[in-house]
Amino acid sequence: MARHKPTPVQLPPHTALPEEVVRAVGKPQGPDDDRPGRRVTVTGSLREGRRTDPGTATAHGIGGGAALVDVHFQDRATIIGVGVLELPQGGIALVDTGPEARLDALRAGLAELGHSLQDVRAILLSHIHLDHATAAGAIVREAPGAIVHVHAVGAPHMADPSRLLASAGRIYGDAMATLWGEFLPVPRASLRVVDEGDVVSLGGRRFEVGYVPGHAKHHVAYFEAATGTAWVGDVGGIRIRGGPTIPVTPPPDIDVELWKASMGRVMAWEPERIVATHFGPYRARRSHFAALSAELDAWAGWVRDSLGDSSFADDRRRAHTFSDWVTARLGEKIPEGHMALYATASGFFDSWWGLARYWRKRGAA
Repeated sequence: MARHKPTPVQLPPHTALPEEVVRAVGKPQGPDDDRPGRRVTVTGSLREGRRTDPGTATAHGIGGGAALVDVHFQDRATIIGVGVLELPQGGIALVDTGPEARLDALRAGLAELGHSLQDVRAILLSHIHLDHATAAGAIVREAPGAIVHVHAVGAPHMADPSRLLASAGRIYGDAMATLWGEFLPVPRASLRVVDEGDVVSLGGRRFEVGYVPGHAKHHVAYFEAATGTAWVGDVGGIRIRGGPTIPVTPPPDIDVELWKASMGRVMAWEPERIVATHFGPYRARRSHFAALSAELDAWAGWVRDSLGDSSFADDRRRAHTFSDWVTARLGEKIPEGHMALYATASGFFDSWWGLARYWRKRGAA
């Protein structure tokens, strides 16, 4: 039975299809942009971070009392966007937070909109991956009354991120701080668990919650009927500057069947537009999800076939070859200067491992 009120989180102590862009989201800015002609090394992995200007950001009004702050992740525009919702009764809510390493950029973007972190009344987390949720604890420190809405599976990790950080540290190593910053815990009293059928009321605005696993088992989406807007996190894939729509498939939760069902769950709302973290608002046409589903099938098929191919020396060689294949596949569809944006947002090398885990759990290799 659908619930109609998010419940306070209760945790045990110390629990360890192509369409028109609704709005142009701007061109690359600054000396480190990726316009054609600049030298860009595409690795398809985020395992090596680079130092960036912490305060660079761009705020884009997207209508419906909302904006998107581009935090210029890795000094590149249109990779990570933080949703900003104006609340009629005062203050703002955020949809995801971006990484804590880009918190000063978020501050700058909010300042462009006439706000500060102290104005934050709530945070709607789509899921707890580092590019979406790392700054939540730091924001709550500056806005102690802010409530963080998150799925039940993700809530314990927001209260105590130690296990999540240990796992991520094995992947990113010394690049952790540069990429993601400090993942501070969110006080349990500031957490609210949300799930399928819940309704979140924020200062005069109303958001329906949909459970949308497939990319992550703790992934939810938020729909505001009054504006026809679905905030979809990563379940809507990655689409940058009007280019093709692709998935992002890191371990450990990738499930192709569940992801496809989640696409249908979003479309059941019949939204007028979707807003993706990577990057921006698009018309919510079924062709968007048809394109994403087809690309997800293509990626999954390549990885499945690679697991049965003994000509590869090991899994790392499979992952690197997959990254090369995706790069070549995308290269036929996007301008040269956009490749680094897609590679940074999706992490092609890392995406192989998520799909490999999916197939191995099903006995495919």
